[in-house]
Amino acid sequence: MRALALLLVFVGIAFGIYQYSLKKMPATDAGTAPTQAISLTGVRGDLLQIAQAERSFLALNDHCATVDELISSNSLTMRQPERDGYTYTVQCGSAGNFIATAHHPGAPTNSEIRYPTLSIDQSMQVTEIQ
Repeated sequence: MRALALLLVFVGIAFGIYQYSLKKMPATDAGTAPTQAISLTGVRGDLLQIAQAERSFLALNDHCATVDELISSNSLTMRQPERDGYTYTVQCGSAGNFIATAHHPGAPTNSEIRYPTLSIDQSMQVTEIQ
């Protein structure tokens, strides 16, 4: 009986530590839920792929391409220009400048979740647009 009581106390303490550690999980972006970390990491990776494909496309073809053109020319291995509600666009500028942007529709009203708009340009740095 004493062993069972000690086992229950141990399980209770372990459960408490587990619950506490989950609440302290770091978020990748301020104001976003911890469960969004995986999605945002994927979006950042997609933006890096888009920017790399755009740079290669520019070097070979001397003009900027949309995300759909990059996919259809097999410069980009993505099948669809979206991920978890984020859609990707590319804006072409002069002299080989471009900006690839990931947009998400706004969060429902009174929601604590926010969906940051992320972008990348020819410098290959992912930034958040305010």
